[in-house]
Amino acid sequence: MELVIIPIVAFLVSVLTFFSGFGLGTILTPAFMLFFPIDLAIGLTGIVHFLNNLFKLFLVGRNVNKEILLRFGIPAVLASFVGAWVLHQIPTSQLLYSYTAFGKTFEVSMLKFTMALLLAFFAILDLVPFLNGIKLGKKHLPIGGVLSGFFGGLSGNQGALRSAFLIKVGLSKEVFVATTVVITCFVDFTRLSVYASNLKLNDLNANVNIILLATFAAFLGAFLGNKLLKKVTLKFVQTTVAILLIVMSLGLALGVF
Repeated sequence: MELVIIPIVAFLVSVLTFFSGFGLGTILTPAFMLFFPIDLAIGLTGIVHFLNNLFKLFLVGRNVNKEILLRFGIPAVLASFVGAWVLHQIPTSQLLYSYTAFGKTFEVSMLKFTMALLLAFFAILDLVPFLNGIKLGKKHLPIGGVLSGFFGGLSGNQGALRSAFLIKVGLSKEVFVATTVVITCFVDFTRLSVYASNLKLNDLNANVNIILLATFAAFLGAFLGNKLLKKVTLKFVQTTVAILLIVMSLGLALGVF
């Protein structure tokens, strides 16, 4: 069953998240977790995510704006180390509230709730008409990089904040997608190096079929997304990002993510 469900999810989510620059791992991981232990599911998702982003880099990498990449990406990388350090210094897992639904207990920490509020804020900027015209200039790029990197290192939700900020800088849809892809590749490479130490060769050999099928399905989704990118408007991309930000925000606030 996993050979059918996981590739279908990978294809559909790859198409949708091609425009947003985030969300594939967030949605694909639960699909893997239906059939695999949590640690293995995260590792397998990381492999598919990384390979898919390399493919997307091949498709759209030529459109990246190097100035944007450097002014946003370098502060993001540096701040991510600070966020990771803070994660080990303060009780970021402090419980804010919990509840039980469908026979399962959901817990929300102060950190997750703070992230939910930030993502909701950026979503509102894109969805409320009189706020939609607000643009952030290039001088704000380092600030966005610091925010994205810091909270990424602290909670792992760097992609959502990165896209939320870059979509407001006034980039074209092609440059926006390309820039998020390049930064994501750097992040994925770092994450995968960590996952690799926890993945056993036997686990990879035993699940090579699902890795190949899910990756191929994600490739097809990215290929279709690239074709659609030429036809959709920047407004569509902005709305897609905003909707996914709301989904992420609700998921964090409800303890689902």
